[in-house]
Amino acid sequence: MGESSGSVSVDIDTISLGGKEHFIQTVHGSVSVVVFGDLDKPALVTYPDIALNHMSCFQGLFFCPEAASLLLHNFCIYHISPPGHELGAAPISSDVPVLSVDDLADQVAEVLNFFGLGAVMCLGVAAGAYILTLFAMRYRERVIGLMLVSPLCKAPSWTEWLYNKVMSNLLYFYGMCGVVKEGLLQRYFSKEVRGGANVSESDIVQACRCLLDERKSTNVLRFLQSINGRHDLSEGLKKLQCRTLIFVGENSPFHAEALHMTSKLDRRYSALVEVQACGSVVTEEQPHAMLIPMEYFLMNYGLYRPCQFSGSPSSPLSPSCISPELLSPESMGLKLKPIKTRISLEV
Repeated sequence: MGESSGSVSVDIDTISLGGKEHFIQTVHGSVSVVVFGDLDKPALVTYPDIALNHMSCFQGLFFCPEAASLLLHNFCIYHISPPGHELGAAPISSDVPVLSVDDLADQVAEVLNFFGLGAVMCLGVAAGAYILTLFAMRYRERVIGLMLVSPLCKAPSWTEWLYNKVMSNLLYFYGMCGVVKEGLLQRYFSKEVRGGANVSESDIVQACRCLLDERKSTNVLRFLQSINGRHDLSEGLKKLQCRTLIFVGENSPFHAEALHMTSKLDRRYSALVEVQACGSVVTEEQPHAMLIPMEYFLMNYGLYRPCQFSGSPSSPLSPSCISPELLSPESMGLKLKPIKTRISLEV
C-alpha cells in the first residue's frame, strides 16, 4: 500500500501536562496529535475508543508510575485523537464527509510522515485498536508491534450495528444526553466501578463522565458511524508482520471478539492477557494489570523499565499471577504463545 501525501502543521500549542498539541492537516482533514517525551526515542502511537481522547483513555496508564517509567523511558508518545475528539474541539461541519475506517488508517500514516517517523509501536483501545490494526495491515513496514486493548476486528454484528444506529440517532437528536453517556460508560467499564443502587461509582467513572460532557456530539457521531461501517479484518490477521499483545477485560462487551482475534493471529507472535473483573478500557480501570505483560513484551525489543520509582506502589501482579508460558524464555519472543492470564482484584 502506498504512502499518503505530505502533511502540513497548522498550529502547535503547549498543553497542561507538558506535551505539545499539533494540529496536522491531512488529505482527510485536520487531526490533533499530542506529543510527550524525547523526540529522539522510538515512537509509541496511541489511538483511543469512541468519544475518548488521550486524557480519558490513557491517563490512568501513564499516571501509573511503573507503567509511565516503562513507556516514557523507552518511547516518545504520539497520542492521536479521532477527528474532533481533542480537548476543546469545535463541531466538524456537516458538509465534511464522514471518514471511512480506511481513511482514518491512512490519516495515521500521514501523521507518521509529518513527524518523519519510520516503524512505530502502537497502542489502541477498542475502536482505536481496530484503526491501528487496520493501519498495520495497510502499512506493514510502519509497525514493529501492536498492543491492543479489547480490540475489534470483525464487522459489526446485526446487534451491534443496530445498537450503534440507536446511539447515533440519540446523538443526532439529543446530543450527549444521559442515555448516551450511560451506554458509553457501560461500553468502557465493568459493573464493579460503575457502581449501583448501594455502591457509588468510582472516581475514574466520574472523571470520564465529566470528560464526556466536553465532547461535541456531532464529532462522536461521526466516529461512531465510521466504526459502524468497518469491515472484517479476520482473514488478513495471519499476514501481520509484527508481534501483538492483546489485553481484554473479562466484562468487556468485546471479550468474545478479542478471543476471536487471538485465534486468527499467528500463534508464534501473539499473546492474550485476560483481566478479571474489568471492562474494555483496561488502561483506565486496571492499568497495573498491563505492567508485567508489557515489560516482557517490550523486553524482546531490547527495552526495559528503569528502577527509578523504588518508592512507588508495586504492581498488583507478581510472578505467581502470571501464566508460566508468559514467563518462559520463549514468551514474548520469537515464539509467542496465546495465553490467558487471570488477574484478581484482591491484592
